Amino acid sequence: MTLQEIPFIIYAEETPNPASVKFVANKLLLVSGASAEYVSAAETNDAPLAKHLFQFPFVKRVFISSNYLSITKSEAVLWEEIRDELRVFITDYLNRGEVVITKLPEQKVAKDSSFKETVSINTQHEAPKNEVENKIIEVLEQYIRPAVEQDGGLITFKELKEGVVTVQMRGSCSGCPSSTMTLKAGIEALLKRLLPNDVKEVVSEAL
Repeated sequence: MTLQEIPFIIYAEETPNPASVKFVANKLLLVSGASAEYVSAAETNDAPLAKHLFQFPFVKRVFISSNYLSITKSEAVLWEEIRDELRVFITDYLNRGEVVITKLPEQKVAKDSSFKETVSINTQHEAPKNEVENKIIEVLEQYIRPAVEQDGGLITFKELKEGVVTVQMRGSCSGCPSSTMTLKAGIEALLKRLLPNDVKEVVSEAL
């Protein structure tokens, strides 16, 4: 049996954000390292799976990464009422051979960096302007990204200005009650320890 012949199996995982659940697949949905986020049906012209998910009235946000989706729901329903319905829908959709995404959103790429092997072409970081920004992105990729992806999220670099690093939180990280703790106790503490002369603070910018 080839990889293409193996059926999709989807299982649901809780995330630190009570409004989001991570639906994990046993095969890749997108090229490894790629991701896309949608906050309304109007944004999903190139994302058929997300377009179908927004037909559920309780779906507020869809984040798709290499082998999982993070779905954020409205407060009107409980996960116990909709989790299995979404899991079955996603499984059936994928096993019919339907398309996940026809075209990834426009993405900025870190070019000519000194760490090409660790920064994927689809990480969505802003292109670094200097070696300090190179190092910040490298830290995010090597130390932060794997842990955040475990929770169904993604954090990308936006800018460094006067010692303040601005990042963008996506997927289940967006709107998560514990995201501030992740930002300050995790990312900020690590960057200040590794780059004490360059980083004073880390802040998050909304999508």
